[in-house]
Amino acid sequence: MNDLDNLFQSNKDWAEAIKAEDPHFFEKLSAQQFPEYLWIGCSDSRVPANQIVGLMPGEMFVHRNIANCVVHTDLNCLSVIHYAVSVLKVKHIIVTGHYGCGGVAAALTNQQFGLVDHWIRNIRDVYQKQKAELENITDEKERLNRLCELNVKQQALNVTALPAVQNAWKEGRELTVHGWIYSLEDGLLKKLTDSIGSIEQVAEQFRVI
Repeated sequence: MNDLDNLFQSNKDWAEAIKAEDPHFFEKLSAQQFPEYLWIGCSDSRVPANQIVGLMPGEMFVHRNIANCVVHTDLNCLSVIHYAVSVLKVKHIIVTGHYGCGGVAAALTNQQFGLVDHWIRNIRDVYQKQKAELENITDEKERLNRLCELNVKQQALNVTALPAVQNAWKEGRELTVHGWIYSLEDGLLKKLTDSIGSIEQVAEQFRVI
């Protein structure tokens, strides 16, 4: 049986390197977390949230799922957002997709993939909404990457429609929602949306306060 001893050794090396730099790091980390950011990203192993933006453990609260979706029936994601906003008092929610996303690519096909079909239906809805623009793009890679961008924009809007987010604005809290995308080819982030930080920036039909 493979007990993944290499991962335990890597963990030990990492912890020792951190303590060499800051002997009290884990002591302080275990006391409390005070992140200013909630990152909602894709589960893709090539998109590690903290490393991309150069933050240490404890500095970013993270939720990841296939194709960085924020769905109003996903209690997991909604619970993470509620806790981040209402308890941790994060100041920024960052929805981050990536170019070449496999979940988005699956939504562009007419194939069945199993249980995940129910999940990527949300991305197919984005495609249907933006069908005219997307079908004018003849290059397949370009079309995929454009849908990756449009999906981020839609998911960021979905965040702004949540009661937990709108209640924070009603209370006068500093909370801003962002939509970004990451390139696997050069490791750089790109801003896709304007920062949304008030109920006035939310379409009236999605305002719940």
